[in-house]
Amino acid sequence: MKKIGVLTGGGDCPGLNATIRAVVRKGIKDYNYKVYGIREGWHGLIEGMVEELNMHSVSGILPRGGTILGTSRTNPFGPDNKGDPEKILENIRELDLHAIVAIGGDDTQGVAYKLFEMGVNVIGIPKTIDNDILCTDYTFGFDTAVNIVMEAIDRLHTTAESHNRVMVVEVMGRHAGWIATFAGIAGGADVIMIPEKPVDMENVYQSIIRRHDGGKKFSIVVVSEGVKIPVEDQEKEGFILQSANKDAFGHVMLGGVGAVLANLIEKRTGFETRYTVLGHTQRGGTPTAFDRILSTRFGIAAIESIHKGEFGKIVVLEGNEIVPVDIKGIIGQNKTVDNYWYDIAKVFFA
Repeated sequence: MKKIGVLTGGGDCPGLNATIRAVVRKGIKDYNYKVYGIREGWHGLIEGMVEELNMHSVSGILPRGGTILGTSRTNPFGPDNKGDPEKILENIRELDLHAIVAIGGDDTQGVAYKLFEMGVNVIGIPKTIDNDILCTDYTFGFDTAVNIVMEAIDRLHTTAESHNRVMVVEVMGRHAGWIATFAGIAGGADVIMIPEKPVDMENVYQSIIRRHDGGKKFSIVVVSEGVKIPVEDQEKEGFILQSANKDAFGHVMLGGVGAVLANLIEKRTGFETRYTVLGHTQRGGTPTAFDRILSTRFGIAAIESIHKGEFGKIVVLEGNEIVPVDIKGIIGQNKTVDNYWYDIAKVFFA
């Protein structure tokens, strides 16, 4: 009886529990595997924090947000974590784990690949609301986040129109503007600002002024947190940061661009401007039907890859097919918004 470990790493998102459920049910029901949940991402594998999962463990978790296993941004290969990879290998041997299913984004998959190079059987599942993982058309969590942002934009439309205001909506995305683009299109945003497109603040101002001159006394501006905009007393454009402190994978904490942008718009146009930061709201709550189904398909495909002995792979969505590709080919790169999607959005700009 083979023993399989499953973990969730990085930021949480809707669909994680649906994925865990699929891994457990497929593994037990079809292949008689024993499935162990590893708590708090890679940290749990360092500390040996595991628990056996059964059919009862995953009953009723399909619609739940978050992850029943907990998560963390632990990097076993970080400069301050010497000896952690060896602890992981030791715990894998002691637990007699045949394979590890790693559910996460680029950072989680980067760790998974390094462990694969050290002889660990790993299978990756792509997870991030940012939808920025290479080779997969969609990651689970993205559709839910887009729907949450779209609903917020719908609500902001009514209050913006009532008060003749410009409303700036700051969304997540770091270096990829998928959430801003998709939610902006779906919500009827008048300006969409994403990291992939250089910022032309004068064009932003003029777009809003043209709307007002044309009789529309309100505007909705959607901005991705990773957009670089001019900051007073700086010669160059730069990120707006909540904190310059870096996490275990070297990432700074973005956030605050919405407030800066709102201030710039009000000063330049004279129109009353407010901002809303949706923040972690985008990552919470129950997953959409699309994300539940995609999560389920990914979980089943991961177990099938284990059964076939296809390790060092990550299961991805290509068209309507779930296929395994090499983890090595997707790590350290971002899938960014291409001109096709942004050109669709621009049709509706003022």
